Amino acid sequence: MFMQTATIQNEQGFHVRPAQLVASAAGQYAAAVRIKTEDGRTADARSMLDLMTLGLEKGMAVLVEAEGEGEKEAVEALCQLIESKFGEA
Repeated sequence: MFMQTATIQNEQGFHVRPAQLVASAAGQYAAAVRIKTEDGRTADARSMLDLMTLGLEKGMAVLVEAEGEGEKEAVEALCQLIESKFGEA
């Protein structure tokens, strides 16, 4: 298992477009990828619905964890996506 913390950077937090980007990125890896909040809630990173239920806002830290083939690459890619404001200005 590999894990790393990332902080939601974009002004509008985690809405539909970021959820779609994360789910799409997570789906590119064989590893099981999860997003965990500071209060312990967990979402399957491949599920937009699961991700949206987390209600992530700007400044919130999340733990991205993966287990399986390509786990390190998956975590690093998702953390980079999160820290880059999901490509938003």
